[in-house]
Parts: sequence; structure tokens; C-alpha cells
Amino acid sequence: MEPCPGPHPGARPGPPDCTARNTARGTARLVASLAGVDQVGVVAVVVVAYGLVSRLLERTPLTVPLAFTAAGMAAGGLGLVEQDLSGGPVLTLLELTLVVVLFSDAARIDLGAVRRTGGTIPLRLLGLGMPLTIGLGVLAAAVLLGGLEVWEAAIIAAVLAPTDAALGQEVVSSPLVPVRIRQSVNVESGLNDGLSVPFLTLFVALAVEEAGEALDWVGFAGQQIGLGALTGVVVGLAGGTALEVADRRGWVTAPFRQLTVVALAVLAWAGADAVGGNGFIAAFVAGLATGAVIQDSGDDLLEFTEDEGQLLTAVVFFVFGVAAPGFLEAVSPAVVVYAALSLTVLRMLPVAIALLGSGLRPSTVLLLGWFGPRGLASIILALVVAEEAPGLPHLDVVMAATALTVLASTVLHGATARPLVQRYGRFVDRLPADAPELAAAADLPVRGSLSDPPG
Repeated sequence: MEPCPGPHPGARPGPPDCTARNTARGTARLVASLAGVDQVGVVAVVVVAYGLVSRLLERTPLTVPLAFTAAGMAAGGLGLVEQDLSGGPVLTLLELTLVVVLFSDAARIDLGAVRRTGGTIPLRLLGLGMPLTIGLGVLAAAVLLGGLEVWEAAIIAAVLAPTDAALGQEVVSSPLVPVRIRQSVNVESGLNDGLSVPFLTLFVALAVEEAGEALDWVGFAGQQIGLGALTGVVVGLAGGTALEVADRRGWVTAPFRQLTVVALAVLAWAGADAVGGNGFIAAFVAGLATGAVIQDSGDDLLEFTEDEGQLLTAVVFFVFGVAAPGFLEAVSPAVVVYAALSLTVLRMLPVAIALLGSGLRPSTVLLLGWFGPRGLASIILALVVAEEAPGLPHLDVVMAATALTVLASTVLHGATARPLVQRYGRFVDRLPADAPELAAAADLPVRGSLSDPPG
């Protein structure tokens, strides 16, 4: 497909569909614009307003992601948020948010404990279910979204592969759900965002390659993945070991222990960028390495993600709400069908296949299949794609499919979490004591929520 010209003066006319494609690119850059004091004030007003009634809203379908997405859409529609095309401070903020999430998710999950106690479910979901989800997603996008290049279809599938358990917080925190099942959702969500980044890096590189340069782009993707992982290992092991030694000797105050652990995530991200690696991969690997050498690093990070980190997450959904209308301009009936399939068949079928032979009841398989919400990671990864690969011929379709899927997930998973958990809890009460669902499992920390734990 003929590429669209840039929006600079004197540019030659492009193909007929350039308007929509440039709209998507422009909207992606608009996301990186909430830099002024007025805009920050709007976000602060939303935080205060929600905070004043947060306990009243806890038992309603109006979750934090949904509330802040709606607020962002309203603020953008009313013109309360100006969007400056000249810079990208908010994109940097969003990237930092994902860095902290990737690092903290990896650090808080004790892989050894997962393997020792009931870890077969998340291993099945990650090792078989996730690749199947990406593969089916590529196939569906290529068939439904006509004209899409195969690597663009792969980008959509990789962006929508990570799940965000925070959108169905009830599933991973309610005592009505057996520990083994809720921790399977927790572990899968904590690791699949980081595992999707290498796929996405490769797909983006292949999507933007020019004729005759495929090997160069594959080499670039290999460099990004390899150097990113290497940087993460070095930062995580060296920084984590240094902090652990200093802490044992009493040199570190409690607040700075927490801040230092978080700083390791940022250091891995920045260090990878400096050497030509992928910062997201580095942050994820650094989290795994840090969690292996620092005892209770997950607790330190949870203290951060319960407060500042969750505030950043709320801001991400606010920014998503501001940007979503622009992305949704390219929505077509085919995109609607793809979004529906992404949340159902493309998720639930791979989960069912991955869990064959596990002994889990169909109701449990359905619960695990449905609760694969798309949220924070998908939003940020899509925006990064738009920023780093603005020349994609069908970028507007990529962004529209992502935005619609995340928006639908925010509404549907938030609304169904509590009633389905209560119904599933009644099913669990009837299970025999030796049911696989009730087997012992590691009770791992859960990514923070801006609501109180269910009582």
C-alpha cells in the first residue's frame, strides 16, 4: 500500500484513505500532550471527585478504569484538555507507568513457589494459551480486517495479548474464588504483559521493513530483545544484590529501600535504551532478577503500586479516554467483530485448549477464559507502536481495534466481575474436597487496587 505523506506544507497528495490514517497518527501524538498546568489540574479534579465517593462506588460497576476513561472522554469532548502536538511528556509518563508495572509484576511473583504449589495452570496459560491467542488473533485480523499486512495483523494480536487483572479485581481478591484459581489469573496477568513485548518488538520491526531490508530489521529486533534482556539481568542482579547487602548491614532506611527498588526499574529501562535494547523487556527481566535476590521486594513494590503506581494507572485510563474518540473514528463493522472475538473466542478457545487434561470443571475454564481483560499494557503498547512506527499503512485500524477492545473490556469485565464471582462462589461451595480447583497454591501478592479488599 502506498504510504501517506507527512502533514508538512507542500506534501504531495496521498491515497484516499490517508485522512483516516493521519487521524490515527495525529491522535497518537495528541496523547503525548497533557503537559500544561491546566491539564494536570483537570486530572487532579477527577482524582479528588472520585476519591470523595470512592467507597460508595466500590459496590457498583463503575470501576476506577471505567470512571477515569469516561472522565477522559468527557474532558476531551468538552475541550477541557488541550492537546499540543509538539512534545511527548505524557507518552514518557505512560511508558514509565508500564515500566513500573512490568517490573513490579515480575518481582512480586515467586516463580519457585508457583511451580511448587499449583503452578500448572498459569504455566499452561502462558506457555500454550498465550501463543495460541496471538496466533488466532493474527489469523482473525488478517481475515476480518481486509487489506491488513500480515505483520500489522500480528501487531494487533500482540498488543491485545496481555491481560489486566485490575479490570476484574474481584476475581483475584475475592475469597469466594479458590486461591489456586485467583492466583492463576494473578500470575498470568503479571507475566503475560512482559512476555508479549518480544513478540511485539519483532512484529513492529517486520511491519516497517522496506523491500530487501528484512534481515536488517530482524537483526534490529534481535538486538532490542537481546540487549534489553541482558540489561535487565545486569541491573536486576547487580542492583538487587547491592541493595540486599546494604539493607542487611542496616545502611538503608525503609523509605529509600522502597524507592531504590522502584529506581531499579527505571534504571533498567533507561540503560537498555542507552545500549540499543528494549526498555520494557529490560524492566520485566530486571523485575524477575530483582525478585530472585531481594527478599520481600514484592512487598516494597506493592507499597508503591498501591499509591503512586495506581495513581499513574488511573492517569493512563484518563489519557486513554481523551484519545479514544480519535482512534474510534476508524472503527468499522469488521473492527467491531474483531473486538468481540478478541474478548471471547480468541481468548476463551486457547484457554480451553491449554487447560485440557487439567481436571478443572467447565465452569472454572469458562471463568478463566472470560477474565482476560485488556487494559493498561494494551493501551500503552499501542501508543508506543503509533509513536515509533507512524508509517504503518493501516495504523488507524491497529489503533481502532485496540481502543475498541480495551473500551469494551473496561465496561464488560468491570460490570461482570462481581456477579460472576458470586455465582462461581456458589459453584465452588458444591465442589468435593479433592477437586483440582481446591488444591493448595501459593498465595502471592496481587497488583494494587484503588479500592479496599473485599470483606
